[in-house]
Amino acid sequence: MSERPFVARARTRVVRAGVEADAATGAVMPPIHLSSTFAFERLGKPRAYDYTRTRNPTRDQLTSALAELEGAAGGVVTASGMAAIAVALKLGKAGGAVVAPHDGYGGTYRLLKALAARGEIRFLVVDQTDLGAVESLLEREGEVAVVWMESPSNPLLRITDLAAVIALAKRRGALAMVDNTFLSPALQNPLALGADVVVHSTTKYLNGHSDVVGGAALAASPEHAAALAWWGNCLGVTGAPFDSFLTLRGIRTLHLRMAAHEENARGLTELLASHGAVRRVYYPGLPAHPGHEIARRQQRGFGAMLSFELEAADEAGVAAFLEGLRCFSLAESLGGVESLICHPATMTHAAMDAEARSAAGITGNLLRISAGIEDLADLRADLLAALDRSAARGHWIAFPAAEHDNGSVKGSKRQGGTR
Repeated sequence: MSERPFVARARTRVVRAGVEADAATGAVMPPIHLSSTFAFERLGKPRAYDYTRTRNPTRDQLTSALAELEGAAGGVVTASGMAAIAVALKLGKAGGAVVAPHDGYGGTYRLLKALAARGEIRFLVVDQTDLGAVESLLEREGEVAVVWMESPSNPLLRITDLAAVIALAKRRGALAMVDNTFLSPALQNPLALGADVVVHSTTKYLNGHSDVVGGAALAASPEHAAALAWWGNCLGVTGAPFDSFLTLRGIRTLHLRMAAHEENARGLTELLASHGAVRRVYYPGLPAHPGHEIARRQQRGFGAMLSFELEAADEAGVAAFLEGLRCFSLAESLGGVESLICHPATMTHAAMDAEARSAAGITGNLLRISAGIEDLADLRADLLAALDRSAARGHWIAFPAAEHDNGSVKGSKRQGGTR
């Protein structure tokens, strides 16, 4: 009786990535190859590696592990998430339109706006949760090179129906690219939904410990994967070996960390959604979230990012909330084991002009949380104290009906609580 072939699942493969790969010593964990250059066997005969900017054994192990996680043919590990975005955009035809979400990451917006100012692309934004608006924009535009997506979006956690938007992009012959940083491949795989390229800031959940800056761009096809690697080498933006080693170590615990992150995010969301000092909560795991059902369909969890608006509308109320936090660090970035909080309007999305922030729904009283893996009781107590400070010092005003209400759940002061 023949044995069935053993096929490891993603969680097992990522833990085993590179394990026992060093035949010379039998080391269980792979060594770091820090050498910048590699000796040729002889004149005209290089070995598998010649120069670390082009290829490096440690970086190759990370690239292979990430490709396994995303179901990719391959790609490139870069020195930052923005470098990964820049490399991915090189696959699009020069001069074509890049269609991006109106509420995406501020750094992406800044890059696309700068490329458009140089005449390298045409930069267009649209609410990608509105399929009719996306289809109309694509139909009336000239050549569309890339449709760039984020789901959930940063910072308002809007959910795009990725399969539907990807289909619209391909109908126009555009490349479909998805920034999957907020969920990581543990919770979502855009390539399985038809995307051509998936991009990560590996700084975030993949590394998971806020001690490495890096990125990755991975492609569904071998041709696009080879092109990404070529551009990474050509531009000189490939990741360093030691950073690759740390990120490879980080992804071994990705699935365990994501489960703990998400559990805390759910608990914090419940607290905020029922508190009178909170105007709105944005989290796809809430059944009232407009994208909840789509998220359930295309994700394996709701993630650990959430945003909320305080009832306190002035700077004093926001400052009072942030001052005195003990379990949340006021900082940019996300995805580390420690909980972070940021003020998008003045931090992560400061590169967007005021008009663009207003169109996206990014207000001055909006705060974004990256839920860490601390004890939930401590995180809740810290937020409760902050909400009390905000209520005591802030000036509350009667807000008009939100023009951009997609993705929000109103707190108990307005609707008696939403769970």
